[in-house]
Amino acid sequence: MFRKNQILTKIPNWSQHIKLQHESSARLENLKEKIASGPSLQDFINNPNPVLEEDTDKWNSYDGQLRRGKKDTTRLRLPPWLKTKIPVGENYTRLKEQLRNLNLSTVCEEARCPNIGECWGGGEHRTATATIMLMGDTCTRGCMFCSVKTSRAPPPPDPHEPENTAKAIASWGLDYIVLTSVDRDDLKDGGSNHFADTVKEIKRLNANILVECLVPDFRGDLEAVKTISHCGLDVYAHNIETVEALTPYVRDRRAKYRQSLATLEAAKSFNENVITKSSIMLGLGERDEEVEQTLTDLRTAGVDCVTLGQYMQPTKRHLKVMEYVTPAKFKEWENIGNSKGFLYVASGPLVRSSYKAGEFFIASILKNRKMSHV
Repeated sequence: MFRKNQILTKIPNWSQHIKLQHESSARLENLKEKIASGPSLQDFINNPNPVLEEDTDKWNSYDGQLRRGKKDTTRLRLPPWLKTKIPVGENYTRLKEQLRNLNLSTVCEEARCPNIGECWGGGEHRTATATIMLMGDTCTRGCMFCSVKTSRAPPPPDPHEPENTAKAIASWGLDYIVLTSVDRDDLKDGGSNHFADTVKEIKRLNANILVECLVPDFRGDLEAVKTISHCGLDVYAHNIETVEALTPYVRDRRAKYRQSLATLEAAKSFNENVITKSSIMLGLGERDEEVEQTLTDLRTAGVDCVTLGQYMQPTKRHLKVMEYVTPAKFKEWENIGNSKGFLYVASGPLVRSSYKAGEFFIASILKNRKMSHV
């Protein structure tokens, strides 16, 4: 049995222990203040030039490195401008509940998009948007940047999905809807007719809803592209994802840079009134001249709108982030894109291919076009 004095010798110095706790709490509070000082997505939307003053405290609050060496296996620490708030709001909650009840998937959730709260909630412009993922949540491809689950033989598409999706969307009061899908190389038409049927049903129930289809490359099948282009959609989108040199390492081997460009060019040739759109991820190790060449290639293919955003590693199994691109650099890419003649360029760390501020701008273009033809 221990005597009292023996027990006391095993208890640490309590005054020292309390002092360490206070120091730890102070460091934690200081860290929280540094993180909170970073800009929000709304800052980027409200102020087109928030980052030209990179010497201010809000940008200096990050004391980590922005770029990783090619042989460096460590993971870069997240900079403050990529911190986002937890989604809240009545509209966000309502949409989430209805999606679960209807067994519908959204790329917003599957891809862990940082902008989901603003998009579903309507945001500053009150243009509520959502991105619905058709034909299930299982892809036949395995890109190294994407967290969507994969299988060689996913379940067949639900034949009632076009009708059910259209009914749900019409009841939500959305202004702009993005329909996307996993790659379905197991289907003869790649799922293009399923897309088209869904668009037609949406337009039948509410012709005023603007519909964007963010589609796969359909293995380069231009008949599938033609089916989508003629279904009544407003925006034809397909993501080039990365520069040509990195495509074999970033995307699935069946996805090819020139193949993607060909589908975008074909969509415009099939329907000159449709707006075409693509997206580039930065931070994968691309060089500046390669990004500029990609922008040139997209514009040459007739692409009207382009978005550039930061690549974020979804899990430890996926490609590591090679660089966290600063907001100031994203602003440079926006200026370069605008100089190449795109109708709209959205460029920022939190920008994604389905980006609400961009959709608001595209919606304005489409509505003005319709008014001019009245």
